[in-house]
Order: sequence, then structure tokens, then C-alpha cells
Amino acid sequence: MPDDNSLALYVHWPFCVSKCPYCDFNSHVRAEVDQAAWRAALLADLAHEARALPGRRVTSIFFGGGTPSLMPPDTVAAVIEAAAQAWGLAPDAEITLEANPSSVEAARFGDLAAVGVNRVSLGLQALDDAVLRFLGRAHDVAEGLRALETAQRAFARVSFDLIYARPGQTVQAWENELARALAFGTGHLSLYQLTIEPGTRFATEAAAGRLVVPDGDAAADLYETTQAMTAAAGLPAYEISNHARAGEESRHNLSYWRYRDYAGVGPGAHGRRLGVATQRRRKPENWLAAVARNGHGIEVEDDLAPAVQAEEALLMGLRLAEGVDLARIARLGARPVEALVDLAVVARLDDKVRLEGDRLRVLPAGMLLLDAILPAIVRAGE
Repeated sequence: MPDDNSLALYVHWPFCVSKCPYCDFNSHVRAEVDQAAWRAALLADLAHEARALPGRRVTSIFFGGGTPSLMPPDTVAAVIEAAAQAWGLAPDAEITLEANPSSVEAARFGDLAAVGVNRVSLGLQALDDAVLRFLGRAHDVAEGLRALETAQRAFARVSFDLIYARPGQTVQAWENELARALAFGTGHLSLYQLTIEPGTRFATEAAAGRLVVPDGDAAADLYETTQAMTAAAGLPAYEISNHARAGEESRHNLSYWRYRDYAGVGPGAHGRRLGVATQRRRKPENWLAAVARNGHGIEVEDDLAPAVQAEEALLMGLRLAEGVDLARIARLGARPVEALVDLAVVARLDDKVRLEGDRLRVLPAGMLLLDAILPAIVRAGE
């Protein structure tokens, strides 16, 4: 059973103007999109989830992609209205839309705000024109900052992304760029280290030796600089890559990290509802055909064993500065805590992991080593 009747809703819009060389998200370039057909299919997919999750109240909606700022505002409005009709919206529901900072998309911000979007996540990615070209971005710094200014006028809450630990990046250069970013005064920043994902153009370049990212020590220096500067500016890390002023954390993403129920609609969207994992078909055309045929785009629907749910909740929750409530984890897993967490390893890692009563959290010194710590302390579900 859910902890309460709250529900997060994720809506995937898969289309982009171009594919970035570092991106492994489910995004696709298409010359034309039948907007009426896509709107109808999203609403049908949403209606299927509403039938599977009655009696809930939506506390957040997140339009992700792809580039959802390419969605017509009337499609965004129709999805929000359908969610409100199917479940009801909490009075303070957070409605986020990811946006690219092009002038064309920024021109829609006022219309998006008018239909109910109250938070935007802007993909600036860098504050250096040469780096933006390297990252395959279509905008330059000036256009990006104009879009940021427009977003800050249109929306109550604004976040933007930056990518660091780029080839050749020094600590001093990152300090200068991050100081400039912090000066814009947004309440939330997502700051990601560049990773080379399989199947991307950057993976091909790296395999050929033409692209080299900072080594572990250099990346650690950049990470520590990030933590110190954001904390000093009043935007401490609440998750390993996300920083916010108190009260401006992404409520939607917190639903994922706290392992709450969420419905996912649209191509490739994942969901977790009542102990069932769902995944939609990834390719846009296949998803569209599945919705027309079945009334939904689901490809995979798996019952998750209690131990698997507990493992997932640990892996997600330990990314958060607040950590996890082990009593809740034990209830999810239907097992004692000792069967789910290696408490002996936790005790040995007391400078990196802290157990205080029922709450287990990774300390700031441990976040750098999170990928090594998690498999050491989390017992695999069966």
C-alpha cells in the first residue's frame, strides 16, 4: 500500500530538434509530428494509468523529454486538465516542464505559464560558447541567458542545468562559471558531471581516444568545489547532483528518490505503482501504435518482489542528503533491516555513512564514492 494517496505524474515528450552527442535519453528527431494524434494518445495513456490508480491526488507533474518545450501549450493544458479530472490536483501541485533555452521556445513560456506550468527546468548546460558547441547545443550563451530572464519573469520557480568535469576544465574555470550561475538567483540548480554513456557519439569519440574527461582526482576536486560554493550560496546539495534553497527542492524528483508511487506516460516512460514497475514502448511510432491498439503504451509490467522494492528504495534514497528511514525499508522488504543492509560494513564506513536511530544516510565525504558504497552496503533483493 502507498504511504499516502499522493501521486507524481511523468509525461514524456520524445522529440528534439537535434540529438546532443552526450545524450542517452529517449529522444528522437522527426521532421513532422502529428500534434492532434499525439495529444489524443497521451490522454489515452494517462486515462489507462488513472484506471489503475484510482483515489489518488496528483502532487506533481513533470513534462520531460526529449524537449517538451516543443509541445504545443494546448497539449500541455489538455494533459494537466486530464490529470485534474482523473485524480484531482493538490492545491500546491508542482508542474514542471523541461525547456531548451532557444528564443523560439522561450517565446512560449508565457503561454505555458498561463495553462498551469509553474516551474521550468532550463537546459543551459554551460556558460561558454565554445563548450556549448562541443556539447552540440543549438543555443549560445547570450540566447540562453535571454531565455533564463524570460523564464524568471514567467514562472514562480526556475531551475537550470550545467554540465561540468568537461575535457580540460580546471577548478578555477569552473569556479568562475559556477559563481556566474549562482549570481542569477534561481532557487534550484542541477549540476552534473559529464559522463560518457554507451551508444552516444561521445562514447564513440572516447573509445577512439579523441575525447578524455577529467580523471577521478580531478573530477573529485571539481565536485568538492561545487559542494562548497553552492552551500555557501544557500543552495546546498539535497541530492548528489541537485542543489536548492530550502523549500525549492524538486518535489517531483523527491517522489522518485523517496520511492513514492508515480505514473509514467508517453514513449519509454517508467512508472512505479502499488509494487508494479511499468515501462512504455520507447520508439515513438511503436508507442503510438500500441496506444491505438491497446489503449495504452505499456510494454513491460512487472510485479516487484518486496526485497526488490526495498533494494530500489535504498539505492534511490541514499542519493539524498536526508538518507532513508530503515523502518520503512524493512516494511517495504518484509524483512528485518539486517537482511537488507550490511550493518557491519556501515559501521566500518562510519566516516562516510551514518546510522542514527532508524535513519541511514551517506555523508558528504561518501557521496564522492557513492557508486562503490551502495553495492557494499545494500544487499541485493531476490
